[in-house]
Amino acid sequence: MSRLYLDPISGISGDMMLGLLVDLGVKLEEIEQTLKLLPISGYTLEQRREKRHGIDGCHIEVHCEAKQPHRPWSEIDAMLAQSDLPAAPKALARRIFRRLGDAEAKVHATSIDDVHFHEVGAVDAIVDIVGSAIGLSLLKVENIICAPLPLSSGLTHGAHGAIPLPAPATLELLRGCPVRDANSLRELVTPTGAAIAAEAAQFAPLPEMTIERIGYGVGGWELEDRPNLLRGIIGASTQAEGMERDTVTILESHLDDCPAEWLGSLMQRLMQAGALDVAFTPIQMKKNRPATKITVTAPRTMAEALSQIILLESSAIGVRMHQAERLKLRREEKVIDTPLGQARVKLIYSKNELVRITPEHDSCEELAANTGKPLPEIYRIVTTAANRLFELE
Repeated sequence: MSRLYLDPISGISGDMMLGLLVDLGVKLEEIEQTLKLLPISGYTLEQRREKRHGIDGCHIEVHCEAKQPHRPWSEIDAMLAQSDLPAAPKALARRIFRRLGDAEAKVHATSIDDVHFHEVGAVDAIVDIVGSAIGLSLLKVENIICAPLPLSSGLTHGAHGAIPLPAPATLELLRGCPVRDANSLRELVTPTGAAIAAEAAQFAPLPEMTIERIGYGVGGWELEDRPNLLRGIIGASTQAEGMERDTVTILESHLDDCPAEWLGSLMQRLMQAGALDVAFTPIQMKKNRPATKITVTAPRTMAEALSQIILLESSAIGVRMHQAERLKLRREEKVIDTPLGQARVKLIYSKNELVRITPEHDSCEELAANTGKPLPEIYRIVTTAANRLFELE
C-alpha cells in the first residue's frame, strides 16, 4: 500500500498543497488540462523552484487577470456537479467546498444556501482546491495521513475586517481534528488548506513505512523562524496486506464511586449514541480503592459528544482523549435465508478474499427466542447456511 504523509512544517494552504503534489511528481500540465473542464477562465498557473531556509521546493502561483466576484456555495457546487471532471476529483472537490460551506454557515449563523464565499470563492481558491483534488487523484496513493496542524494567534484581515487567528472558519473546519500551537502571529493554516486536510486526510502520527519519495510545497512568505514549507512523504506501508486503516478517538476515565447500575445504563447509552465500542476494566486506584476503568472507542467527529455523556451520566469529572490508528479487515453485512428464517451475518475480507463469516449475535438471539432452540445450535445453523451460500466450506 502506498501512502502520503503530510508534514505541515509551516501549516498548509491550497497553493502549498498544489506545489507539494507537483514536487512529488504530478505533472502540472495534466492538472491544468483537467482544470479546463471547469467553466472558469482568466487565470494562469506559474510553476517555479524556490528555497526556504535553503530547502528547495515547488511554488505554484495562480495569476488572475481581473478582480474576482463573490460566489455562493450553491453556484460553486452546481458548477462542479455539472462539470465533466473525472468522478474521483469531482467528488473530493465537492466535499471540500461542502465542508467550507458548512463551516462558514456555522460561523455566520446562516444556512449553507446563503453562504457567499469571499476569498475562498475566487478563481485562485477554486483552482487551488480543484487542482489539489485532481493532483491527489493523479498521485495514486491509497491513503493520506496528516500530522496535527499548527495554529497561530493574533489578528488577520479578511472581507469582514480584522478577525482573530486561527480564523473562525479554520477552527470550525478542524473541529474534531488534532492541532498544536504554532507559536506564530502569521496565518499558517488557511481555511482552504484546513478544508483539504480535514476532508482528504486522516490525522495520525507518522506511520511505519518505507520512504520512496519526498516533496516540498513552498508557501508565499519568507518566515524568519521556520522554513515556509509543506513537506510530503510517500512510502510503501509495511503493514500486512489486505488491512484497512482508520483513526479513532479513545476516551478513558477511572470511576471509583459510580454505582454498578449506572455503568450498565452508561454502556447502553454510549452505544446508542454512536460509540464503536465500550469496555469496563476492574482496576486499583489511589488510596487502594477498587474502581472501574471505562474505555470508549469513538469516531473522531463524535468524541466530544460521547465525552459529555460520560461526564453527565456517571461519576466521572474528567475524560482523557487520544487518537489511535486501527488496522482492520474489510467487512460487509448481509441478510441470508436459513431453515429457521432470515439472519444477519458479517462477511470478513482480506483484500477481495472472503476469510470468515460471523453470525450477528442479536439476529441469532431473535431466532432462538422465536424457535425455542438453544443459541449455540442457532449459531451452527446460521454459519452452515452462510458458508454454503458464499461457498466458504
